[in-house]
Amino acid sequence: MIPVVLGTTFIIYAAVYALPGDPVQSLAGPDRAVSPAAAAALRSHYHLDSSLLVQYGHYLSGLLHGDFGIDFGDVPVSSLIAAGWPVTVRLALTTWVIQAVAGTGLGVLAAVRAGRFPDLAVLGGSTLILAVPYFVTAYVAQIVFGDRLGWFPVSGVDAGWPRSYLLPALCLALLGVPEVARLTRAAVLENLGAEFVDTAVAKGAGRIRVLVRHVLRPSLIPIVSMLGLTLGTLLSGTILIEGIFNLPGLGYQTFQGVQQHNGPVVVGISTLLVLTFLFINLVVDVLYVVIDPRIRLD
Repeated sequence: MIPVVLGTTFIIYAAVYALPGDPVQSLAGPDRAVSPAAAAALRSHYHLDSSLLVQYGHYLSGLLHGDFGIDFGDVPVSSLIAAGWPVTVRLALTTWVIQAVAGTGLGVLAAVRAGRFPDLAVLGGSTLILAVPYFVTAYVAQIVFGDRLGWFPVSGVDAGWPRSYLLPALCLALLGVPEVARLTRAAVLENLGAEFVDTAVAKGAGRIRVLVRHVLRPSLIPIVSMLGLTLGTLLSGTILIEGIFNLPGLGYQTFQGVQQHNGPVVVGISTLLVLTFLFINLVVDVLYVVIDPRIRLD
């Protein structure tokens, strides 16, 4: 985990460092001139006059003490994270639950009815969904279900959970439901033909018991692995959806940080997301043993 954190934070820091433009001028605004003395003082205050390695060293030193840095407006990045984190977590978890329930359910249905209409409908529908960019779906859903029908708020989080989060979560879930459904279908089909399933059927076990206990449980390992990675990806991949629906989460703050050349915000939020992603991977690895006790023997 330590090499990954160091490597990713350095790459992100270097990418922000390489962005064209002057952070001091971005801080002042495009129409305001900054005197040379004021610009020099600001660059010295924020270590912008130092090399990349020196700047990264200052950031890493603060990070080791639990400090995510201070943005160019002298606002602690931790306070920005505290404001945006709940919004992103609610959106990501809502999306993740939709993906897990809908994707797994459709995948099991397609596997049990392999070669029949439900299977063909799931495969064809998933291909159609993946063919449409999700930001196009988001704009259309915003116009139809938000503006014309009035079922959901068009933007913001004033209506609270779930009304403000359900529509953007549904649009974002379209990326993951087809993948989870296809993976579930493949895993269930593979275990349906296993010898231990034939043994359970020969012993007289009911169809539901065989499906749930003997087929679905060993099939969950690749599904849990994908869902774990999907949750980590959702926490860091909500920038576009948060922008379309004007949700004040971490993705929206990261987007603004890139526009304003506000490196501490971009790197600080990205560091938190990297740590969260690694922690989720650790939890997924532990869940493997819970789902399939045979892993303990390996």
